Amino acid sequence: MRELVLGLTLGLSAGVSPGPLLALVISTTVRSGPAGGVRVAASPLVTDLPVIVLAVTVLSLAPGWVLSAAGVAGGLFVLKLGASTLQEARSTDLPQPSGKDEPPPSAALWHGVIVNLLSPHPWLFWMSIGGPILTTAWQREPATGAVFLVGFYLMLVGSKVVLALLLGSVRQRLNRRWYRRLLGFSGVLLLGAAAGLLAEFLPWPGR
Repeated sequence: MRELVLGLTLGLSAGVSPGPLLALVISTTVRSGPAGGVRVAASPLVTDLPVIVLAVTVLSLAPGWVLSAAGVAGGLFVLKLGASTLQEARSTDLPQPSGKDEPPPSAALWHGVIVNLLSPHPWLFWMSIGGPILTTAWQREPATGAVFLVGFYLMLVGSKVVLALLLGSVRQRLNRRWYRRLLGFSGVLLLGAAAGLLAEFLPWPGR
């Protein structure tokens, strides 16, 4: 079915593309284990229903500064996460899997929820690509639209879950040096994602 193939293809592309959520999956998995990374990976299942509804209705009629403001807010939040991750990479020791200092399970999920809601990428996707496909399929046959959504989220979330599980499986074999290097790398990824968001959406002179 065409819509299923489209959903699987677009979901995989979005799932493995570098961005704030992928970087947060990596940093959370390194810091607190695969369970935290899986929770972050699942955050689109919490956030994307309002994103889909608003993107295909309200934002398509709103002035451009609304999307720009969301992009800047997302960039600043991801910048804060990246800076704190780099700070941890300089001083932290290997975490204990059941240690008292681990964040509560819900914290990882809600970090992912905030990052995904503030990132303009889901909004842009559903306004420009996903929205027209979903609307056309749904008007033709609601089941066809549902198939597109299932395929898309199966790959979007599934690819990030697989990454968290793979990374989590080697996490306990990391020594302190490699743990700090990997945590630092994920911090750099978060800073890079923040820089990309701010460069794209800040109102620079001459733009």
